[in-house]
Amino acid sequence: MPFTLCTWNINSVRLREPIVLKLLEEEAPDVLCLQECKSPVEKIPTEGFAALGYSHIVARGQKGYNGVAILSKTPLEDLGDRDFASLGHARHVAVRLENGVRLENFYIPAGGDVPDREVNEKFGQKLDYITEMRDHWRAEAPEKAIIVGDFNIAPREDDVWSHKQLLKVVSHTPIEVEHLAEMQDAGGWVDITRQDIPEGQLYSWWSYRAKDWSAADKGRRLDHIWATPDISNAAHGSRVLRDARGWEKPSDHAPVFASFDL
Repeated sequence: MPFTLCTWNINSVRLREPIVLKLLEEEAPDVLCLQECKSPVEKIPTEGFAALGYSHIVARGQKGYNGVAILSKTPLEDLGDRDFASLGHARHVAVRLENGVRLENFYIPAGGDVPDREVNEKFGQKLDYITEMRDHWRAEAPEKAIIVGDFNIAPREDDVWSHKQLLKVVSHTPIEVEHLAEMQDAGGWVDITRQDIPEGQLYSWWSYRAKDWSAADKGRRLDHIWATPDISNAAHGSRVLRDARGWEKPSDHAPVFASFDL
């Protein structure tokens, strides 16, 4: 059975409920993974989602910060969450889909502004978070699994508008890219978006600071869909819904899609 998956850093699910509903109505993915929900679970506006057929939700939340949620048309089995780097943040949740796939939704720490853990605690937390993800998959090899989310790292040179200018900017520094690659290798993860779209500039985030984000087009690919090798060949149809960055009261991230024939 084919199913379509979407991941989106929504930057407040309550503030941006209208564009979540717009996405669900117009694009109708089978599963939608949200990050940076910025809401306690009990205050996530589920009624509108359920009215569109998304009556199943598994989420972790906290007031004003972080938060992850998985919305689905079909039942989800809650597989729990992990507090990587012991931050006490709502940054991860895992479910099992009806087709047996394990799906994990992540919001990896952004890392602050200075790429030096000696002067910026948040950067150290980001590296530690990814290291613990790496160690987790080294100890427990994943099978029939998909991980998605805002990883807050653009790993490839063509995942940013200027590789040279962003080498010392958090999200594209060599140490972050190296940590992410080690984590990817530990789980044998396949970058589905780049499997489907192997060449060319590709972004999923554009800063609010740009007066005309589309014309400037200074983007980064921070949002990812990865799968284990046993199901990666079933993936297709990857795309970034760039237009959503221009919707009313948008997130600074655009939704990323992939389909799987499983």
